[in-house]
Amino acid sequence: MSPALLLCILIAYFALLLGVAWATSRDATNDSFYIGNKSSNWKLVAFGMVGTTLSGVTFISVPGAVGRDGFGYMQILIGYVIGYIAVAYILLPLYYRLKLTSIYDYLNQRLGRRAYQSGASFFIISRLLGATARLYLVVNILQAIILDSLGVPFWLTTLVILAMILMYTYQGGVKTIVWTDTLQTSCMLFGLLACIAILLFQMDLSVGQSLAQMQERGLARVFTTSFDSPNFYLKQIVAGAFIVLAMTGMDQEMMQKTISVKTLADSQKNLLSLTVILFVVLSLFMFLGGLLYLYAPVVGATATGDKLFPAIVMGHLPATLQIIFLIALISALFPSADGAITALTSTVCIDLLGLTRRQDLTEQDKVRWRQRVHLGFALLFLVLVMAFKWVDSPSMIGVILKVASYTYGPLLGLFAFGILTRRTLRDRWVPLVAVGGPVICAFLEYNQTLLLGSYRLGLELLMINGILVFAGLWAISSPGRAPHFGRDPAISLTVDV
Repeated sequence: MSPALLLCILIAYFALLLGVAWATSRDATNDSFYIGNKSSNWKLVAFGMVGTTLSGVTFISVPGAVGRDGFGYMQILIGYVIGYIAVAYILLPLYYRLKLTSIYDYLNQRLGRRAYQSGASFFIISRLLGATARLYLVVNILQAIILDSLGVPFWLTTLVILAMILMYTYQGGVKTIVWTDTLQTSCMLFGLLACIAILLFQMDLSVGQSLAQMQERGLARVFTTSFDSPNFYLKQIVAGAFIVLAMTGMDQEMMQKTISVKTLADSQKNLLSLTVILFVVLSLFMFLGGLLYLYAPVVGATATGDKLFPAIVMGHLPATLQIIFLIALISALFPSADGAITALTSTVCIDLLGLTRRQDLTEQDKVRWRQRVHLGFALLFLVLVMAFKWVDSPSMIGVILKVASYTYGPLLGLFAFGILTRRTLRDRWVPLVAVGGPVICAFLEYNQTLLLGSYRLGLELLMINGILVFAGLWAISSPGRAPHFGRDPAISLTVDV
């Protein structure tokens, strides 16, 4: 299909997003930007968060990884379910009771200013790296299938896409994103189902027949039973639960949308609905991956990993499906980037600059500061995407999970210490402890052959990181009582269940 036609489709899709942004951002305030005036519909938030949670990395990397890992991602997915239930019934009641705009304000109230700033800083680092890695993957594919042939350089493609995202999030923030994410999730899921249907039709297979062939070729294996393997099933399940606790429950981007729902009960419905939808959708992505690897030998495709899906669609499937694939791909791109830029802006403005607490600034001054920070993050995204282009990893989902293990570990340790203990911290040492956990983990990983023999560290690195930070916080604390939060004498596990 003509790259010029595909580019026109991309422009038309963006025009639709701008229309939604215009309709939802009229009379928007800082409150609208940060938490959607706490009036978001939980059904829309749940559905739209599917797109944010999955992103372009899931769309491309999960199917691509089936050739290497089979359906092994299902092990992590089981852990995800456990993690979402824990977030819904342990963390959400806490956030609603404290009426938080930024979830890191909990750390301020419970542990102190340095803990608060450390938590917010690690979120910024993690979300910056994770979101730009996701953005790079999809921009790289758009570049290969459309813009290289038109002579457009990679840096300009990235700049234009970031400008597009800025245009529809600049004013409305969360209030707009709740609606645009819903639209984009719908397009992405339609693309997923269409690709599955066409591949089954092309190979003249039923679902049952295709699964039988995947089983014969070793593509449908789920559980890894070797304890020494990084993919050992118990490690993957436990790691999946902790990934959700950290990357959803302690992540401002994900919680910013969740706590924009009016009541705790509706917010919990949102998260549990998201869990069910994600389980089904991620299972379908693995099934799609199996179909792609069955179809590749039929048409002589040799691509693997992240390059397999786009190579088969753009090189061997009908033009109609190419259009559907493009729309689904950019629908996967925008939710991960727009939500990240909005959440990062909120974290800097609320947690680091303290704009919501500043009495010396007018509302218009606060809006101007927020918009400058928003623009600054867009420029930083551009720089980091170019850095990922230079690295050019063949499987970005592995890169993202590795980054998460290092950067979300301190958040896991900080929140766990606040919730599970009643001890009082010597606050000035917290940044050192928070940095120490990832440093020790890096040492362990680099020297794992010497220290651990045949055992290989995998996603459990996130848990080890959190435990190290928790232990460090215990060492710099003393017995004491936590501050009062709502009706509970202290924040412990006596939250609403």
